[in-house]
Amino acid sequence: MTVMIRPSTDADIPAITAIYGWNVLNGLGTFEEIPPDAAEMARRRQGFLDRGLPYLVAELNGKVVGYCYAGPFRLRAAYRYTVEDSVYVSPEAVGAGVGKALLSALITACEDLGVRQMCAVIGDSGNAASIGLHAALGFEKKGVFPDMGHKFGRWVDLVWMQRPLNGGGATPPDTPGMSLSGV
Repeated sequence: MTVMIRPSTDADIPAITAIYGWNVLNGLGTFEEIPPDAAEMARRRQGFLDRGLPYLVAELNGKVVGYCYAGPFRLRAAYRYTVEDSVYVSPEAVGAGVGKALLSALITACEDLGVRQMCAVIGDSGNAASIGLHAALGFEKKGVFPDMGHKFGRWVDLVWMQRPLNGGGATPPDTPGMSLSGV
């Protein structure tokens, strides 16, 4: 089975909503506890696309089985060259290389945009699959924030990982970066 990665479309929203909903209800990769509806997922997706950021899906045999996106790390202007990745895979596609294909494509897309740093904020220090995926693609563990969220009746750590893109901080930026402002 070959995993095909492509930009998401409006038609993918039901599949994206289902995948995320399953992850909200069954995993610690997100600290949301109530799955958003399709309208909310479409609104969120559009917000990333409006910033010119990639929002990709993975298909196996013509079915969307995963998605990923890059979002602003923080809304202050100084962070305009840094993104945070998010990767979600449907339960039936876990172990099929979908996460690796998605994250690899996301890294390339962000490099093409001139991004200099990509970070991952991984829910649960016991999440060996996500930590291993990120490490396999060049992310380094930068720290663990213990007991940052409370889900499924327990405290959950956050694992912070980082990967430089386009030489990271070794040279000045060569693009204007994202337009960011906020509180």
